[in-house]
Amino acid sequence: MYPALAIVAALRAKAEVLWVGGVGGMEASLVQREGIAFTAVPAAGVHGVGPRQLPGNLLRLARGVPAARRAITRFRPDVLLFTGGYVGVPVALAAGRRPKVTYVPDLEPGLALKVVSRGAAAVCITAEEARGFYPTRQRVVVTGYPTRPGLQQAEKPQARLRLGLQDEAPVLLVFGGSRGARSINEALWSCLEDVLHTAQVVHVTGDLDWPRVAAIRERLEGTLGRRYHPYTYLHEEMGLALAAADLAVARAGASTLGELPLFGLPAALVPYPYAWRYQKLNAEHLVRHGAAVVLDDPKLGEQLLPAIRSLLGDPGRLHGMAEAARRLRRPEAAQTIAAEIERAAGRRLEAHG
Repeated sequence: MYPALAIVAALRAKAEVLWVGGVGGMEASLVQREGIAFTAVPAAGVHGVGPRQLPGNLLRLARGVPAARRAITRFRPDVLLFTGGYVGVPVALAAGRRPKVTYVPDLEPGLALKVVSRGAAAVCITAEEARGFYPTRQRVVVTGYPTRPGLQQAEKPQARLRLGLQDEAPVLLVFGGSRGARSINEALWSCLEDVLHTAQVVHVTGDLDWPRVAAIRERLEGTLGRRYHPYTYLHEEMGLALAAADLAVARAGASTLGELPLFGLPAALVPYPYAWRYQKLNAEHLVRHGAAVVLDDPKLGEQLLPAIRSLLGDPGRLHGMAEAARRLRRPEAAQTIAAEIERAAGRRLEAHG
C-alpha cells in the first residue's frame, strides 16, 4: 500500500486518482486520510488456499469483476496502476484494453501481479535481479522501491531527540509487519535485559502482542527501563525510528528493499517462513549486496542476541553495511514510475485523438 501512496503523491498535481481496494481491507482509512477517493470491490486469494475455502474465494473474485467494471465505467481512467493484492485480478479483467502499469515491490511477483503484468504497458521492478521473472519482449523498468514522501524527517541526532533517546548509546530498531511479528517479539523479550546492556531499543510490537508490554516493562529497573521504547505501531514517526537506529531487526517484506537503503540502515533480517519465498529472496538480495545478514526464524531465540552483540560490537562492519545499503537507494523511484504511468496514459490519449 505505501509504495502506491508514494506513486500517487508523485502524480497528484497531474492526475485525478481513484483507489480500488478489497472489501473489508485495512487500506480504506489510510487512503481516505490522504484525501484520495476510494472504492471497494470483492476479492480474495486463491494461491495456497485450502479446498474448503477455495470455492468461496473464487465466487468473491467473480463478483469483483462487475463491481470493478462499474467503478471503471464511472471513473473512466486513462491508465491503471497495479501494485499487488488479489483485488487487481477483477480490476484487470474489468479494465479490458485500457493501458496498465504494474509495480512489483518484492523481487518475485505474487500470483496476482504475474497475471496482471502479462498485459501491462510497463512492468516496474525494484531491482535488476527481478528482471528474469518476465518475458524478454516485455517493457521492464528497474525503478527501485518508491518510499513515502516525508519519510526522511530528521538526521540521526534530531531523530533521537524527538524520540526521547540518548544520543551517545547505540539504537536497535526492532519491528515486524503492520500487526507485528510474534517470533521476533518473543526472541527479543527472551533476551531483552542483555540487549539493553548493549543498546537502546525502539520496539514496534504490532497490536497483537501489545497487551504484554506493560508486564515486560515492569520487570525492567532503572536505566534498563529508560532504554526500552516500545510502540504498538508507528505512522509518520517511522521515519524518525529508521533515522535514529544503528541496526534493525525485521522481517524481509518489500518495504525493507526501499526503506533500509534510504536510511543506510544495516539489518538482521528474519524472513517470514510461511510467505512462499518472497521474503527469502528479498533478504538474499540485501545480503548479496552486503547490507544485511539473515537469521533463521525457527532458531531466532538462540541467534538473536549473538547477532546483535556481534554487529553492534563491530563498528567497522556496521559502517560497511550502512554504505552498502546506501548504494542501493533510489529516491527517485516514485517519480520514475509516475513517468511510466504518464507515458502509458499519453499513448492512449494519442490513439483516441
